[in-house]
Amino acid sequence: MFTRREVFRVAAGAGAVLVAAPTAFAARAADEKKAAGFTLPKLPYAYDALEPNIDAETMTIHHDKHHQAYVDNLNKALTAAAPEWLSKPIEEVVTHLKDLPEKARTAVRNNGGGHWNHTFFWNVMAKPGTGGEPKGDLLKAIDSSFGTLDGFKKEFAAAAATRFGSGWAWLVPGKEKPLAVVSTPNQDNPLMDGGPAPILGIDVWEHAYYLKYRNLRPKYVEAWLGVVNWDAVAANFNAAKKS
Repeated sequence: MFTRREVFRVAAGAGAVLVAAPTAFAARAADEKKAAGFTLPKLPYAYDALEPNIDAETMTIHHDKHHQAYVDNLNKALTAAAPEWLSKPIEEVVTHLKDLPEKARTAVRNNGGGHWNHTFFWNVMAKPGTGGEPKGDLLKAIDSSFGTLDGFKKEFAAAAATRFGSGWAWLVPGKEKPLAVVSTPNQDNPLMDGGPAPILGIDVWEHAYYLKYRNLRPKYVEAWLGVVNWDAVAANFNAAKKS
C-alpha cells in the first residue's frame, strides 16, 4: 500500500492529479489566457524560492499538476457547455456562475474557482524575508480590525487551521470593520457569492502542504505566514479601496 507521500509522488510522475473532483491579479490571469481557452500562468518565482517554508517538490506538483488540472477541466467544461465563455476573464467567469447552463455550473465553479484561487495564491507569496511587512493604510486597517498584526495572524491562522476538509482562508474588506477573515470550502472564493475581492488567501487543501507537514496543518499555516508578500497584499488592498 502506498503511503500518502508515495501517492503524491506517483500522481506527479504519471501526470495525474489528486483533486476532490482553488482583483489586483485578474489582469495577470487574463494575460495568460489565449483565444482557445485558459492557460496555466507561470510562477512569479522559482519552485524552490519559498524554501524552507514551502518545499520545491510541493510547489512543482501544486502548480504543474493541480493547477494545470483546474485549467484543463475548466476549458473542457466551457468548451462543452458555453464555448463563448472561453474568451471571458476568469474573474468574470467565477462571478457570473448563475448565467452558465446549469449542467456546467458545478464543474466551472470547482475548476474556475481553482484557477482563479491559485493564480491569486501564487502572487501573494514571496521568498522568505523579501515580502516586506504591512505598513501605511494597510497596517492601520489591520490594527483597527484585529488590534495588532499578531492579532490578525492569530485569527487568520485559526480560520485556516479549522477549515473543515479542503478549502481556503481569506482576508477581505469588511463590513463593520475595515478587514475581516473568512473561509470557504473546496475551491470557492468570496467573489462567487457577491462578496468582495480578497486581498490575501491561503490554500489549505492537503496538496498544498502534506509532503512537508503531513497532517500538521497549523504548522504549515504558521510557516506560510512567513512567505506572505505584503507588498502584493497592500496593492490588493489599495485596489479594493478604489473599487
